[in-house]
Amino acid sequence: MGILLAVFMVACMFFVGTLLWVICINFFTIDIPAAISHPVKLWVFHCISELFLTWGTIFEKLGICTMPQFVRFMHDLKPVKEDPDVVATNLCFGTVPVRLYQPKAASRTPRRGVIFYHGGGGVFGSLKLYQNICSRLSKESDSVVLAVGYRMLPWHKFPVPLRDCITATIHFLKSLNAYEVDPAQVVVCGDSAGGGIAAAICQKLVDSPDLPKIRAQVLIYAILQALDLQLPSCQQNKSVPLLTQSFFFYCMFNYLDISPSWKSAIMNKAHLPAEVWEKYRKWLGSENIPERFKKKGYQPMSPKSLDEDAYLETNIILDLMNSPLIAEDEVVSRVPEAFIVTCEHDILRDHSLLYKKRLEDLGVAVTWQHVEDGFHGALSTLDWGYLEFPCSTRIMNAIVHFLKGL
Repeated sequence: MGILLAVFMVACMFFVGTLLWVICINFFTIDIPAAISHPVKLWVFHCISELFLTWGTIFEKLGICTMPQFVRFMHDLKPVKEDPDVVATNLCFGTVPVRLYQPKAASRTPRRGVIFYHGGGGVFGSLKLYQNICSRLSKESDSVVLAVGYRMLPWHKFPVPLRDCITATIHFLKSLNAYEVDPAQVVVCGDSAGGGIAAAICQKLVDSPDLPKIRAQVLIYAILQALDLQLPSCQQNKSVPLLTQSFFFYCMFNYLDISPSWKSAIMNKAHLPAEVWEKYRKWLGSENIPERFKKKGYQPMSPKSLDEDAYLETNIILDLMNSPLIAEDEVVSRVPEAFIVTCEHDILRDHSLLYKKRLEDLGVAVTWQHVEDGFHGALSTLDWGYLEFPCSTRIMNAIVHFLKGL
């Protein structure tokens, strides 16, 4: 009895201690913009996320489990809302787990197909965590939705997650008849890292005449490049939940298997040669971003002298699968119509603004939804009860409206 009481007391002290630590740290380091409609709610949501990260990090150091494993375990404890109007089926395309969502009501004609790649930077995200989003997307847009459960950190880094998504996508495109999907109405969709995967896959499949053409791409606050991390939104929103600069770097360094010791070189823009900056300035330059997005707290930064060692160890960021924003015009000009969602208070906002301009300049149709009170990860709060934000519903409604209009 005494041992059990001691264990209970230690557990309580651990819980209370880490909770107080997270609350204190985030009280001084997190920036909640005034335009956010529910600032206290966002702060609570972020503290819960940070608490999971803190516990996961402690357990990782103790050798119990890895931090990404623990965070995904905690997220998957969230109750799943089963929609009686949607049938969800677990499948495997080769070794890649997927979940298929189909409206239960019969349809006289083949439905639209939506391939969904979830976000989370390789740390967050799972088929279960995104079930409510995918189920609702299927029901409201009357589409067959395929969610891809690609492998993630800590054991699977680039290019494994992307390769899993490509494998699942090609498998689905080759078997559309089995799922009663219209070959002329297949859309790829993703949020955050998943949005970057969607953009990269669109580019990769432009020269695949044996596959049905992708009809459109839906990019929800996507990460589209890893070269310049001093864009206006990177400076303005570096301390805004749910994606802070520190967590962004954690995800990037681990996903690309880059040493965190190069953070300073990357922040000083000393990790790429002058000729690389010059080559991509026409697409990455802040002059391509509308002036209204540069008014608050932006200080232009010129690249510092090249650190050769940093370049040798970080040049994987130039891989087009990691930075689809810098693909050549000949490729970008042939990608499908795009629906782009940006959030004002998002560290990745300008990635999408730059890609939007590239697409428009090359004659690719773009529909743009900018969420003034939005933040990175807003859609993932959908159906989270008290922690849901109004902008998550607006984002979902806008996506559904776009899909129905195709």
